[in-house]
Amino acid sequence: MAVLSKQIYVNLPVKNLEASRALFSAIGFEFNAQFSDEKAACLVVGENIFAMLLQEEYFKTFTKKEIADATKTTEVLIAISADSREEVDGIVNRAVAAGASPASDPIDHGFMYQWSFQDLDGHVWEVAYMDMSALEG
Repeated sequence: MAVLSKQIYVNLPVKNLEASRALFSAIGFEFNAQFSDEKAACLVVGENIFAMLLQEEYFKTFTKKEIADATKTTEVLIAISADSREEVDGIVNRAVAAGASPASDPIDHGFMYQWSFQDLDGHVWEVAYMDMSALEG
């Protein structure tokens, strides 16, 4: 199977770019300054994974559709991996301490542990740890 893409950029509309930058910085994320300005911030999620936080008015220039109000509807669930259960808890706890809100209670599936939060605009970020050794049995 051929890999179709080497990177992913998830574009998310945000009401207050600076507040969103502050939230994700407090969680521990970094931004790529090369792709950031007063209208957009390039959140580095992983080596080749990025979330473009776009000021709503700027986001509207990329679509003819209405922008979903993520505080009222679910437009997407963004799932990111963590290296341990403790890291899952740390990410969500830092997010909530910085102004995010919990989206669910922690869920333990045995081989997978997950917990999620909603950012300032209501986008749901699911943080999960998978114990691959538990799947080998």
